[in-house]
Amino acid sequence: MSLHTAQGRRKYLTPDERARFIATASRQPPETLTLCLILAYTGCRISEALALTHADLDQAGGIVSLHCLKKRRTGIVRDVPVPEGVMAILDFVHDLEPSERRLWPFKRSTAWQRIKTVMREAGVSASAASPKGLRHAFGVHALRSGVPLTLLQRWLGHASLSTTAIYADVLGAEEREIAARMW
Repeated sequence: MSLHTAQGRRKYLTPDERARFIATASRQPPETLTLCLILAYTGCRISEALALTHADLDQAGGIVSLHCLKKRRTGIVRDVPVPEGVMAILDFVHDLEPSERRLWPFKRSTAWQRIKTVMREAGVSASAASPKGLRHAFGVHALRSGVPLTLLQRWLGHASLSTTAIYADVLGAEEREIAARMW
């Protein structure tokens, strides 16, 4: 796994692209906004986001409980904290009374198209403009923010720390920022 295409283009959003994505999402229909926020602030896979129910959200604790759908066995859940404002928007849009009702009633292809539309409107680089680009951006952003690799591993649901370590493979301003911390 790599954060770059075979042609060397990055597959993650830069901090500026991530900020533009979130700003553009705020001008979308409410259900699209909340899907965008969950993807940007949890680093989850699109299928994991679409599986979320009201009962998976701990409003008081600001925690989203993601069911790992990529594992061979069921019942593996990882808890990811989100900013207070994200939980408030989720509550406003989805009326978060505990239930097993899914937050987004649409299919994966519809969700993917909504994310791609927001990416296009935000002017996100073509190679990074996907839900997976948001997952990678979350990993890079967490690393840049000083989140320990082992905690990031848990949040992303990686079985191996070596998989999570790809987020240390950043270029340009991100790499320079990380290097500056050691100077």
